[in-house]
Amino acid sequence: MRKAAVFLTFIGVFALLASCDKKRVYDEYKPIHGGWEKDSTLVFNLGELDSLQNYNLFINVRNNKDYNYRNLFLITEMRFPQGKVVTDTLEYEMAAPDGSWLGTGFGDVKESKLWYKENVSFTEPGEYKIAIIQAMRKNDEVEGIENLEGITHIGFRIEENLQ
Repeated sequence: MRKAAVFLTFIGVFALLASCDKKRVYDEYKPIHGGWEKDSTLVFNLGELDSLQNYNLFINVRNNKDYNYRNLFLITEMRFPQGKVVTDTLEYEMAAPDGSWLGTGFGDVKESKLWYKENVSFTEPGEYKIAIIQAMRKNDEVEGIENLEGITHIGFRIEENLQ
């Protein structure tokens, strides 16, 4: 009887957690091993999305204590099914002026959910892709950082805009 109660409690907690994420349409992470190389592009295949729905788009970053910077520069490309490409250069704050991480989480790994675009509609039929590359540079240097340490995962998330 006690095992059944524990099992039912587990199922209930799992169902509760799963139902809390009703807005999620797409959520994928790509691991980064041994540092994020300057020329390493992470590509997320979004598939075909509902053209009548509006979405909010996020870039998720997991970093650890080996990340030595307060901000993060990224270059993104939204690749449309018919060949159009929209490129953005983005800057995100990763730490407060006192050095404390702005992300959430326990221990050494922090996760940051960063706004990318809001209220987006995907009106072209076909599959969309998002490409992300790190664009970090040291002050007064033209060349990018060859191997960016401390970023452990990059994710991309799409949520329904229910407004």
